[in-house]
Amino acid sequence: MKVKAVLLCLLVFLQYDTEAQPRREDIYSDFVLYKKRQLLLKDLHENVVGKAFLAPLDSNTEDKYEAACRAIVQFMLDNDTTQQGITQLFVHYDALQYDTKRAMLEAVYGMYPHQYIQSIQLLLAKESNPFLFAMAAVYSLRYDSSTANTATIRKRIREQFPNYGHIPVLFELDKYLNSYTHYKAPAVNDLVELFRYQQVVKKKVIYSFQRHNRDYAGLAIVQNADGSFMRHADGRLMMIEQLARAASGMPYFIPDGNTPQGVYSIQGTAVTYNKLIGPTPNLQLVMPYERKWTSYFHAGDSVVYTPNFDALWSYLQLLPPALRNFSSLTEAFYAGKIGRNSIIAHGTTIDPEYFRNKPWYPLTPTMGCLCAKELWNTSNGRLLVSDQFNLVSAFSATTGNRGYLYVIDIDDQRKPVSRFEIERLVKEFENKFKVNSSKF
Repeated sequence: MKVKAVLLCLLVFLQYDTEAQPRREDIYSDFVLYKKRQLLLKDLHENVVGKAFLAPLDSNTEDKYEAACRAIVQFMLDNDTTQQGITQLFVHYDALQYDTKRAMLEAVYGMYPHQYIQSIQLLLAKESNPFLFAMAAVYSLRYDSSTANTATIRKRIREQFPNYGHIPVLFELDKYLNSYTHYKAPAVNDLVELFRYQQVVKKKVIYSFQRHNRDYAGLAIVQNADGSFMRHADGRLMMIEQLARAASGMPYFIPDGNTPQGVYSIQGTAVTYNKLIGPTPNLQLVMPYERKWTSYFHAGDSVVYTPNFDALWSYLQLLPPALRNFSSLTEAFYAGKIGRNSIIAHGTTIDPEYFRNKPWYPLTPTMGCLCAKELWNTSNGRLLVSDQFNLVSAFSATTGNRGYLYVIDIDDQRKPVSRFEIERLVKEFENKFKVNSSKF
C-alpha cells in the first residue's frame, strides 16, 4: 500500500464540488474493508515504521523517517522501535531537513509528553526557526507550566528572536504563554446572544461546540438562515459528534495543530479522493487570509476593499459585541495570518480501534480539521454510522451552499460535550426570542 504518499498528502487532495448530496447507500470505500485494514496495520508496523527506523539515518533514508513520524502520531503507534527511531532523530537533529524536524516534534508532542523533555530543552536553547522553536516551547510549557518556566521561555523568545513581535507564530506563542493556565469560558448568555446575532449575519451557520481540552468530543448543530435550528422529524435537536483535535494535539497556532476557535467561511461541499478522509461529502471551509476577503465574506468580485480595510474589525463583525473581546475567538484569524489553511469538516475511514484507549474513541484525530464520527461495515464497505453525512445533509437541506462555521470551546470540563448542554442553550434562545424550529 502507498501509505507514505497517503500520509504526506493527507490534506493535499483532489476534489470536486458536488451538485447534490449523494444517497447514503451509494457511498462506498474499499479502504475500510477488513483485509485492507489488516494490511495497513501490518504495513505501518513492519514497513512504514519498522524498516524505516531500523535503517541508519542519513540523507537517503531521512524521508522514510519523516513518513514514519507522521504514521506514529496519526495512528498512535508506540513500541521500542518507534522510540529507538525518535532517539536517532534527536541525535541527528541539526542535520535534518525542516519537514523532518517538524514531523519528529509532532510525533514527540503527540506520543511522548514526558520522555524527551531534556532533549527538547536543548533544542529550545538553540533553535532558530520560529515554527520549530514554538513547537519545542509548547512541549516544555505543557511539561512545566510554572511561572518560572513560562518566564524562561519568554526570555528565550526575546533573546533568540529580537523581532518576535513581527513574527506571527511567535506573537501567538507569547499570547499563549499568558493564557495557558487562565482559560476563560464564554457565558451562557453570550452564546444565546450568538444565536440571535445570526440574524444580523443572515447566513446559515454551523456551531461546533468543543471542550477546551480537545481530547474530548464536541457537538455541532445547524442554524438555518431564518434563525431556526435543524431538528429530526421527532423534534429532537439534530447534533453531530465532531472532534476538533489534531493527531499531535498541538495548539491552534502550530501548523496541523488543534482546530483554532473562531469563524470559518463555508464555501460549499466537495468530495475528496484521499483514502483516510473517505468519500463522504465534506464541507469546504476557508480561514481568514486563506483566500481573498471577498471569498471569505461571500462578497463577490464586485466588492472592492479600500486601502483602509481593517481585516480584524471586519472579522469581529461576525460576532456579537459581547464576544468580540474574547481573544480565543480570534484564534482562526491569527492562525490564518500565520499561514494555516486547508481546514475542512470531513468524515473518516480510519479504523477507530487505533484509539480504543483514548478519550475521543471512536472518533478520529486529524491534521487540524473537524472530523465527524463515521463507522463503516468492514464486510461490504458501506456506512454504518455517518454524522458527517447527517451534517452535510442538514446544511444542504435549505437554500444555499454557503455560510459560516463557528468553533467555540464552551468550558474546560474533562468529558465530551453533552446533548443536555446544547439543548439547554438552544431552548433558552428559542424561549427568549420565540423562534420556531425546522424539522429535517
